[in-house]
Amino acid sequence: MARNSRSGGGKDAVAAARRPEVRLPPLVPYDGEGLEPDGDYDGVRFEGTDLTDESGPGARFMDCALEGCALDRTELVRARFIDSVLTGVRGVGTDLAGASLRDVEVVDARLGGVQLHGAVLERVHVRGGKIDYLNLRTARLTDVVFEGCVLSEPDFGDAQLVRVEFRDCVLKRADFTSARMESVDLRTASELDIARGVERLAGAVISPVQLMELAPAFAEQIGVRVEA
Repeated sequence: MARNSRSGGGKDAVAAARRPEVRLPPLVPYDGEGLEPDGDYDGVRFEGTDLTDESGPGARFMDCALEGCALDRTELVRARFIDSVLTGVRGVGTDLAGASLRDVEVVDARLGGVQLHGAVLERVHVRGGKIDYLNLRTARLTDVVFEGCVLSEPDFGDAQLVRVEFRDCVLKRADFTSARMESVDLRTASELDIARGVERLAGAVISPVQLMELAPAFAEQIGVRVEA
């Protein structure tokens, strides 16, 4: 498929993801008093804040910047991030199950074991960094771009992906079991390694080179034995 089909408007065109346009207002520094359940954070800058083991289920972050924050085991179940930027955040075991991210940029994150199952991501741009064991099971992703980042063993099981792009992105041992896809663009992924769910790529577009690399997995899926 020609690259310009992304915007050509033809029946085979791949709809491009709409990217967030975050323009933060003047921000006030975080007061350091600790996250609160259902807390409301509007126009707050968290700079180098250690949020390890903090708990803020249901919290709302609107027009916020999180810069260089530690998120080890931070509990943010059902939290909402709106028009916000997360830069250089790091941590293991961050719990964002059922969270909502809308118009959010995530830049150079270093995370492991992030729980985003059941989450809703809309107009989210993940750029740079490395995320290990990202759990997006049953999540809904609409207009999401993964760019220049490394995703090691991401789990998209039972997730719904609509207008999702993987640009210059490394996908290692990805799990797409029972995923549903519409206008998912994998063509420019720098590495595409699918551990499970290769049969769920209907609704995605891949490059001819990727097709050749995935041919053994496709053959195995339909029961074709390839011998010289």
